[in-house]
Amino acid sequence: MIFAPCFVILLVYGHPKFATLIFLLAALTDGLDGLIARKLGQKTVLGSFLDPMADKILLTAAFITFTIPSVPVELHIPTWLTILTISRDILIAVSVLIIHMQTQHSNFPPSIIGKCTTAVQLLLVGVCLLAGFKPSVASIIFPAVTWATLAFTLASGLHYFYRSVKLITSYQESGNADKRN
Repeated sequence: MIFAPCFVILLVYGHPKFATLIFLLAALTDGLDGLIARKLGQKTVLGSFLDPMADKILLTAAFITFTIPSVPVELHIPTWLTILTISRDILIAVSVLIIHMQTQHSNFPPSIIGKCTTAVQLLLVGVCLLAGFKPSVASIIFPAVTWATLAFTLASGLHYFYRSVKLITSYQESGNADKRN
């Protein structure tokens, strides 16, 4: 989580190459932390909440920063895409909270399409960072990755909505079955 403000500050003050280094360092330490935890069997409940939260904070900070027109970077993420990605995340978080409060259900593993969405969103940030080194290459890739990010964000949002409705329906049906018995 400490890398997010460093990353943003470096971008805002016109140091995209150092920001890229910080982003890669955050990814590397995140990967090593997960690998070590799995290898040593030290997965914790706190870690299972903090790790994805740290990832989401860094990704959201990157999206917001790359959206601000005054930030001196080569490529800017469209405002509508940043709003859509953050809105999707907020709706998922609120849905999880409501479902948990209503059903006590607490297991919400990410779906494969949700993981793909995160990967494509990271790829978009990566292309924006690449623009600090190879602007011509990044500008060629950028439109396709932007539209792929939109498609995956929408698809995963709809999929999470479907899963939520299915979970609530299942809970209601089991509650009605208990009342009949």
